[in-house]
Amino acid sequence: MTPAIFGIDGATLNDDERDFFRDADPAGYILFARNCVDKEQLRQLTDSLREIHGRDRLLVSIDQEGGRVVRMKPPEWSSFPAGEVFDRLYRTAPASAIEAARVNAYAMGLELAEAGITVDYHAPFDVRRPETDDAIGDRALGSDPMQVAALGRAVLDGLARAGVAGCLKHMPGHGRATADSHKELPVVDVPEEGLEIDIAPFQALADAPIGMSAHIRFTAWDAENPATLSEFVIREIIRGRIGFDGLLLSDDIDMRALTGSVPERAYQAIAAGCDIVLNCWARLDDMVGIAERLPELSAKGFERLDRALSCAEVSEDPGDKQTLLAKRDSLLTMVGEAA
Repeated sequence: MTPAIFGIDGATLNDDERDFFRDADPAGYILFARNCVDKEQLRQLTDSLREIHGRDRLLVSIDQEGGRVVRMKPPEWSSFPAGEVFDRLYRTAPASAIEAARVNAYAMGLELAEAGITVDYHAPFDVRRPETDDAIGDRALGSDPMQVAALGRAVLDGLARAGVAGCLKHMPGHGRATADSHKELPVVDVPEEGLEIDIAPFQALADAPIGMSAHIRFTAWDAENPATLSEFVIREIIRGRIGFDGLLLSDDIDMRALTGSVPERAYQAIAAGCDIVLNCWARLDDMVGIAERLPELSAKGFERLDRALSCAEVSEDPGDKQTLLAKRDSLLTMVGEAA
């Protein structure tokens, strides 16, 4: 199995993709708006991925947070608010905010599960600061680490009730970044003791099944390499101090924060300790190069993948989406918020 998650070019698989995916046997797939036209089409697409591999238990993932980060868009799918809405509610009514975040994620998870999606790269556990780049911005669940952990736990629990695994991102924290890692490499030059706030939400949720690394260089830990490519950060901080033993994915290795060819970046991320690399753009040449460059998924990585997918088992008694959305909206409007 190739330790990579690959993107898909369009609404259906083309013949080249189908042949390549069959041969490369990637660990999973990631979907974007280009892949999500309507409910019937999307389910057919995810079913076709399972047919290639001959197994129902497959990592089929998406970035579906709410707000501006949505791939399955209204009116075909429901509207979900950004994390900032739950942050504001928490300041007035913490218990209501936690319940609103949980039922919102549960309803979201039901839509994902119906589409054949098993993993959602949600929620961000980045602690927001005044200088936080807008790449995170209103996606954040707050500026207090324990609030972020509490709301993040609610999101993970809600998704899990629908049979969808969530994800801790972006370890060890994106909140101090003042640049967008999609465009350039953020550098955080803060003493080590100052970073305790950033890793605190991840420590509180270290038992989560899936996590994602950040393309950020923390000079206190590694003056040369971003976290994704840093053996020290992955071993000593993410696995060690945070205590995360779940499936560790890189953020998209095609982002401009990283340099070198895409296959070489993938190799460096695996060598540093990521279990799986994420490659989103569905460029066949890059995907072929990654498959040729990477070793097989490690035994430990396979165990972590299996554990993560075991958390993505659809409940025998799924909730009612409309009831969940109505409960969310009643909690939000109680203190003047809106979905």
